[in-house]
Amino acid sequence: MKQTNILLESDTNELEIVEFRVDELDSHGNLVPCHYGVNVAKVREIIRLPQLTKALNTSDSVEGMIKLREKVIPVLNLSKILNKFTGDLAADRVIVLEFNNVMVGVLVHSVSRIYRISWKNVEAPSSAIYSDQVTGLVKMDDRIILVLDFEKIVAEFCASSALKPLSSEQLLESAGVDRSSKTILVADDSPFIRHTMCSALRGAGYKVEEAVNGAEAWEKIQKRMQQCAADGVTFRSGMQLLITDVEMPQMDGLHLTSLVRKEDSLKDLPIIIFSSLASEDNIRKWHDLGAQQILTKPDLPNLVKYADQYTL
Repeated sequence: MKQTNILLESDTNELEIVEFRVDELDSHGNLVPCHYGVNVAKVREIIRLPQLTKALNTSDSVEGMIKLREKVIPVLNLSKILNKFTGDLAADRVIVLEFNNVMVGVLVHSVSRIYRISWKNVEAPSSAIYSDQVTGLVKMDDRIILVLDFEKIVAEFCASSALKPLSSEQLLESAGVDRSSKTILVADDSPFIRHTMCSALRGAGYKVEEAVNGAEAWEKIQKRMQQCAADGVTFRSGMQLLITDVEMPQMDGLHLTSLVRKEDSLKDLPIIIFSSLASEDNIRKWHDLGAQQILTKPDLPNLVKYADQYTL
């Protein structure tokens, strides 16, 4: 599967998603098609299910291991992870994902096509209807595509990709630093990741404001800009740092970064991009867009250190 990641090169507020199906059967045995999506930037390739080797001492949701060009990777069964009743439905496609320096396969029933869409057309899911495994939904003419939070899903089965809260020892290392007057805005659509980041920053003593996507973050920034202008003070007197994810409904982190950098009063506001898509090439592009620092999702222990660097 050829990837160009062209949408990560510039401020387009667009993404490409791979649509796939993980179907189930209803109580009468009838097929219920279920449509899902994943950002193409996370997809390494799509293959037919090769020979599986059973893994020992793993979760029931880990279907087994496969060999892919001299590399052995785990394969997760999405039907089991999503608690679906599948009966005799056979899943024989594997979407190979790579992010956070982890490669993993996910077993699905079928893969249809790639769609290029605007983040404005990706809606945040209602917590009352969808689980925390879903980070967005796309309304098509005849179906809804649910965008899955693969960072959370994979983290539950691959310890090396998991976000680990800072230990009490790590927080005590900088206990003598007074951060109580510093405010950080964190924008991330995943409740799991946003809570983990904000807990670490609050545990270190920072004031933290939260936004569920780039649009909400930009709205908060604009309101603070207006207040600062009315009070005759600089923006950074009230907010010292922006930390943003890239993939978010309504407005992604790259478009948010671009909007911030176009405002004269915000030119000295430091921006940290915290993303699983932080490849070497993307890091260079995002620096050019105006971000001071780029961190990967497993790099949580460095979050407070870099926050200190840009706020103290």
